Amino acid sequence: MIAQIEGKLISLDQTSALVKLGNLSYEVLLPGYCISFLSGKINQTIILSTMEYYEGTPGGGNLIPRLVGFLTTGEKEFFAKFTSVKGMGIRKGLKSLTIPIPTIAAAIENGDEKLLKTLPGVGKRLAQHIIAELNGKLEAYAAQAQEGELGAVKTVSTASSLSRYQLEALEILVAWGEKRNEAIELVELACERHPDITTAEELVPLAYRMKQGIEA
Repeated sequence: MIAQIEGKLISLDQTSALVKLGNLSYEVLLPGYCISFLSGKINQTIILSTMEYYEGTPGGGNLIPRLVGFLTTGEKEFFAKFTSVKGMGIRKGLKSLTIPIPTIAAAIENGDEKLLKTLPGVGKRLAQHIIAELNGKLEAYAAQAQEGELGAVKTVSTASSLSRYQLEALEILVAWGEKRNEAIELVELACERHPDITTAEELVPLAYRMKQGIEA
C-alpha cells in the first residue's frame, strides 16, 4: 500500500492532483479543502498522506485502483471514520469535504446539522446519520481547529449561516493566508454589498479588493 507520496505538484483540477516522482506521475484524488490549500503550490514539492482503494464492481472484473491524498495522517484517519457512515462512500466523502476537517469534526461533535447540510452531497438525512454514528468519536479532530477547541466551536457556529459558495470562498481565503474570523467578515461584507454575487470565483477577488480598499 502507498501510504505517503512526495513529489512535484504538476497540475491541479477540481478533484485531483498530478504528482511527479522521478519518471512517474501519479493521479491523486483530493478533497476540496486540499485543492484550495494546494492551489498556489504548482511546481513545488509536496507531501501527501495517502490511501488506496479500488473503484468499480468486483464481479464485473473492471476494478480501477485509485490513490487518495490528504495533508496529514490525522486527516486520512478522519476520512476513514467519515466514510464508514452508511451512505457516505469514498467519492461522496471527497466531494463533501470542502471545508477543513477540524471544522467538520467540531460540527459533528456539537450536533450542528445545519453546517453539515451545506457540504456537497450531504442532505438532512445523511447529516443526521453522520451525527448519530460519529458524535463522541471525533473530539481529537475537533480540538485541532486553528483557534483551539473553543475557537473552533465559535467559528462553526458563525460559518453555519454561510451558503455553499460562501463557504468555498471562505476556505480559499483561509488557504491563502487570511485569518478565519477576518475571512468570514470579508465574505459577509462582500455579499451584503453585492448580493448579485453567486459563485466563489466571483466572491474571492471581490473580497480581496474590499480588503485593499479598492472596492466599495
